[in-house]
Amino acid sequence: MKKKFLLLLLLGFGTSFTGCKSKKSYSDSLRTKNVRAERQKSKSEDNATKYTADNTLPKDNGRFERFVIDDISDYISTFSVVAQREMKAYGIPASIKLAQGLLESGYGQGELAQKTNNHFGIKCHTGWQGDYDFHDDDAKGECFRKYNHPMYSYRDHSVFLSTRSRYAFLFDYDTTDYKSWAKGLRKAGYATDKKYPQKLIYLIEKHQLYEYDSDIPKSVYDKNKPVIAENNAIHIVKKGDTLYSLSKRYYVSIDELMKMNRLRDANLSVGQKLMVKTAK
Repeated sequence: MKKKFLLLLLLGFGTSFTGCKSKKSYSDSLRTKNVRAERQKSKSEDNATKYTADNTLPKDNGRFERFVIDDISDYISTFSVVAQREMKAYGIPASIKLAQGLLESGYGQGELAQKTNNHFGIKCHTGWQGDYDFHDDDAKGECFRKYNHPMYSYRDHSVFLSTRSRYAFLFDYDTTDYKSWAKGLRKAGYATDKKYPQKLIYLIEKHQLYEYDSDIPKSVYDKNKPVIAENNAIHIVKKGDTLYSLSKRYYVSIDELMKMNRLRDANLSVGQKLMVKTAK
C-alpha cells in the first residue's frame, strides 16, 4: 500500500513538473516575442531621431554598434526611415537604397555587414581616411570601409553616388523611377553582376519598397484610389497600368497625360506617381 502511494505521489509530481515546464516555456516564448517587438520599436525610433532638422548626422560617438537583424522585414522596418531621410537630403530613391542594402549586406546578416556595418559593399578606394577592414570579394583580402553604425554607411553611400561623376546621370531620373536607377547603377559600374538591375527590381517589387519613394501615405496604395489635389489627382501606377488604360479611366488623351507628367516615352514603373484629371 505504501509502495502504491509512493508511486502515485511520484507520478503526480512528474505531471506537475511537466506542466510547470510547459508554462515556463510558453512564458519564455512570450517574453522573447515582446522583447523582440520592443527592440524593433526602439531601433526604428533610434534611427528616426539620429538626424537633425536639416538631415545632417550627429557626431559619431566612436563606438562600434553591432546590429542584429532577424529577417528581411526587420531590415526594412529598421532602415526605411534612414533611407527616406537620405532620399530627402540627396535625391536617391529610398527603394533603391533599401534594395541595395538588402542585397549587398545579405539583409544585415552578411559577414562583411556584421564586422564593418558596411551595408553597400563600398571598398576603401583612394582617399578614404576612415576605419576599414579586409574581406574576400572579387579578390582575396580587399579593403572595405568600416562604420560604427549602419546609418553612417547609408550616408556614405549617398555621398559616394552624389560626388562621383560616373553616377551624375542617375540624378536626372525621378526618385520614383527605380527601374532606371537600377539599370543605371549597373551601367555606371557599381556592380559587376550582369543581373544586378534585375535583382534590385525584384527586391523592390517583391517587398513593395517603391512605397518609400513617396510622401503619400501607405494607405493610399491599399485603397487603390487617386489622391485629390485641387482639380487634379495623383494616380499611383500599378502592375498592368498603361497610358492607354489610364487615358480611358480618367478621360484624358495620352498626349495630354505625357505633357502633364513631362514623360519622354510611354514606359511606366510600378509605384510611379502620375498627375491625372478628376471627373467634373
